Amino acid sequence: MKAKTAKNSPYAVEVEAGKTYQWCSCGLSKNQPFCDDSHQVTECEPLDYMATENKKVFFCGCKQTHQSPLCDGTHSKL
Repeated sequence: MKAKTAKNSPYAVEVEAGKTYQWCSCGLSKNQPFCDDSHQVTECEPLDYMATENKKVFFCGCKQTHQSPLCDGTHSKL
């Protein structure tokens, strides 16, 4: 199954140093951009992102990035 596009733009999230975030890779989560276990009906798995510092990051919303879980601008080419 190809991942479902959840949003055709990134999700800006303020992350906290030392905290791990589980990015939804399937696009089905109701808690975008994070996993809510909706992937159970797919072959997709969430991807862990460990924040190394307090900052704003841009998680991919289209689920087609080549720099998972972060946005690489792929959504602008869809």
